Order: sequence, then C-alpha cells, then structure tokens
Amino acid sequence: MANKMTSKIELNVELDENRVPEKLHWTAQDGGITNEEAKAMMLAVWDSKNQEALRIDLWTKDMPVDEMKVFFHQTLVAMSDTFHRATQDDKMSATMKDFCDYFAEKLELKK
Repeated sequence: MANKMTSKIELNVELDENRVPEKLHWTAQDGGITNEEAKAMMLAVWDSKNQEALRIDLWTKDMPVDEMKVFFHQTLVAMSDTFHRATQDDKMSATMKDFCDYFAEKLELKK
C-alpha cells in the first residue's frame, strides 16, 4: 500500500473591530512559506455536489487600488494558464489571453 501524504496551507486573517481585514498571513511549509504577509487573496474551491465554485476574496484595508489592479491582471493571466493546462483548449486559452491584454491596456498596466 502506498504511503499517503498530506500538505497543509494555512491562512490567518487579522480583523479590525468591524471585521475588516487588517493583516493577512499565509503559511505553506511544503513550499517554503512561513507566516508571509499578503495584502490580498482569492481562494476558489469547486463544490462538485452542488456544481458551483465557492470563493473567498479578501484584501486588507491598506491595499492600494493600483496594486489591486495589477493583482487582478496577474490572477487573470494565471487563470488562463491554468485553464490551458487543465483543458488543453488552445482556442479559448488564446481568447482569455487576449482579454488579459485588453484588461491591462484599459487599466494602462502595460508600458
């Protein structure tokens, strides 16, 4: 019988009195990350039973809007890469990349 391995990813959110995130920290020891600070995070999980994506989107109140725009752009690019790896759908992946370029252009992210 094969040995089963587990890996743990930990997220810690420090909230203010109104339950607004002030600090985000994450740990992924298998990846060499220990209590690293972040300003924003997006987590999506697939609920197969209900056939729906469940999400947690958090950002700290001091996350600058210009950084949030870059964060969204990079997340969209990463999602298009993941979509291609998962589906091998070249046409839709290229369409998603085109949108990412459009998104960056409209937000004036690319120089």
